[in-house]
Amino acid sequence: MVTRYFPAIVEGGAGPGYGVFFPDLPGCTSAGDTIEHAARNAEQALQLHLNGILEDGELIPDQRPLDAIPPDPETHEVARILVRADLPGRSLRINISIDEGLLARIDAVAVNRSAFLADAARRVLEAAP
Repeated sequence: MVTRYFPAIVEGGAGPGYGVFFPDLPGCTSAGDTIEHAARNAEQALQLHLNGILEDGELIPDQRPLDAIPPDPETHEVARILVRADLPGRSLRINISIDEGLLARIDAVAVNRSAFLADAARRVLEAAP
């Protein structure tokens, strides 16, 4: 996987809580009760947004440096943050050993063995502390 960081603006409003938006990714937004909560939610929103872009066969736009984004006078900006996202990298062919019974069970449900194993590994890694 390739890690990239996208600039995001944290904004406050009249009420409680904070919103987050990505100037280089229109439509990608998040929110939270605290700045920290909003920033954590922004990482999930960014990953989902980028996955959607890739699934649609589109290119991920280049991100600008934080200081290259001009302030918006209509936004009550409280912070600028960089939000991490993992993008798929180049696929590599590997040789692994696996129990033949387990492999047969995988083949019985998977359309693509490699994709199945990669998805399973991602789920386990996301759940890990």
